[in-house]
Formats: sequence, C-alpha cells, structure tokens
Amino acid sequence: MNAVPVGFWVVALLVVLALLFDFMNGFHDAANSIATVVSTGVLKPQQAVAFAAFFNVLAIGVFHLSVAATIGKGIVQPGIVDQHVVFGALIGAIAWNVVTWWYGIPSSSSHALIGGIVGATIAKAGSGPLVAAGLIKTVAFIFISPLMGFLLGSLMMVGVAWMFRRTSPLRVDNWFRRLQLVSAGLYSLGHGGNDAQKTIGIIWMLLIAAGYSSSTDALPPYWVIWSCYIAIGLGTLFGGWRIVKTMGQRITKLKPVGGFCAETGGAATLFLATALGVPVSTTHTITGAIFGVGSVRNASAVRWGLAGNIVLAWIFTIPATAFIAAVFYGVSLLIF
Repeated sequence: MNAVPVGFWVVALLVVLALLFDFMNGFHDAANSIATVVSTGVLKPQQAVAFAAFFNVLAIGVFHLSVAATIGKGIVQPGIVDQHVVFGALIGAIAWNVVTWWYGIPSSSSHALIGGIVGATIAKAGSGPLVAAGLIKTVAFIFISPLMGFLLGSLMMVGVAWMFRRTSPLRVDNWFRRLQLVSAGLYSLGHGGNDAQKTIGIIWMLLIAAGYSSSTDALPPYWVIWSCYIAIGLGTLFGGWRIVKTMGQRITKLKPVGGFCAETGGAATLFLATALGVPVSTTHTITGAIFGVGSVRNASAVRWGLAGNIVLAWIFTIPATAFIAAVFYGVSLLIF
C-alpha cells in the first residue's frame, strides 16, 4: 500500500479546523437568528434553534457562492496562501470567537476570519499580496451593514405603526407572532447563506494552495459546500446562549412586531450583501436593526451605553484577530 503524502494529512487537519470554526460561527451567531423570536416569546429556545438551523442549511439551494469566491480569491492573492496562512487565520478567528462568546459580546465571526487572513498574510509576505478591492468592500460593509439594518428596521417599524394605527394592540400582537416566524426564517436563511460561504471560501483557498483545486475552477468541490452548510447548522442547533440575552433583551425590550421589523430589515440587508458577494457580519446587521426598531419606539428604551461596548468589540475584532493570526502563523512554521 502506498503511503498517503504528509501534505494530505495537513490539509485534512486544516479542513477539520475550518469546519470547527464554521460550527463555532453557528454556535456564536445563533443569538443573531433566535434572540428576537425567543425574547418576544414566539418560540421556545429549543424550538428556535432547530428552526434557525433548518433554514441555515436550506440556504444551500438559494444563494450563489459569491461570498465564497470573495473569501477564496478576493482578499489575498491565491498564490501567496499556504497551510501556515490558513492555520494562523483559523486560530486567530477561533480564539476571538471563544473570548467574545465567554464574555457575551456579540462580535463578528466574519470579520474575525477576515482579520485572521490579513494578519497571517502580512506575517508571511507583508501587505503586498492583499487584494485592495476585496478588503475595501469588506471593511466598508462593517459600517454599511449595521446602518442598513438600522435604517430598514426603523423604516419598517414606522410603516407598520402607521398601517396598524387603528388596530388594537392585542390583534397586532397576535398577527405578528405568526409573521415573526416568516421573518425569523428569512433571517436564518440569510445568515446561513452569508456565513457558511466564508468557511467554504477559506477551505477553497486551502485546496487551491495545496494543489487539490484550481483557481480557475468556477466552484469548490461539492463536499466542501455541503459540509460547511451542515457544520454551521449544527452550530446554530447547539446555540450560543450567553449572547442571546444581550441581543434579545439587554439592548431593548422587543415585542413581536418589533422582532418582525428587526429580522426583516436584517434579512433584506443580508440578502443584498450575499448577492453582491460581500462577507458581512450577521451580528452587526441584526444589532443595527434592533437598535433601529428600539429607537423608533422609544429612544430612551435603547441602552446606548451597551451599544458603545458592542461597537468597541467591532473595532477591535480585525486588529485583534490579525495579531493572534500573525503569532500562530509563526507557530505553524514550527509544527508543519
């Protein structure tokens, strides 16, 4: 029997590590999908995570792999990526996810991964191999996605309040308890579509670097696509309960109508970003939408001090993960 090349086992280990990141992405971001529907009492937590996980995986048949292409080919020149860069990027992103999950901070798994890729690449070859267009687009949406979520969530809240101004609060509540199932499903669909593709992109990047795939291929292997969607769905199924409380109640108290508006505004933002191939933060998006809904209802009901802490986490995500990734890029040189 011929021995399997060592390179194969290194690639296999890194694929497993990437799928672990994908699982943690779903685990960490479960709150984004379920916090509003749980906090309004429409679904119990166990029902909500199963509901969200189903739509995470269903997204495989809805969205093109535009985000995966951006991650795999549009952040760093493919020729510079090797197993050390991928290892550093994944460890940086996973470490930041663990820290922010532990402290209940709704940070971005997406930007943790981007920061990891950037940090490991700079550690290897400086900033030259970074693709400016892809990075500018990604960084711009750090600000655009929460602003879009805020704007769409608040506009929907204003529109709904006007449309149902003569309807009793009890009837409105009953209607939107049903409608929130639709909005939660759409948001989970957008969450799975955008976030699973980030891991597809980094595995695709690894396979290209190792010679198991070509940069001219239109799509990554199907096993990569399916395994990434299933991994994020399983992560969502297990849920990140520490962050649910922050997202669902500590920012502002939500009713079903507010949950519907926040989820629908967030879903619209995610659908647009995924169509454009932009790897956005689902955390930023839904947080902005919740703030938008809360500010329309009563600006004083929004805990703006908490907003400041969340924004600080957003600002530090990319530099923090870039630093961790650069350190572990050096560590990987001693391991592989």
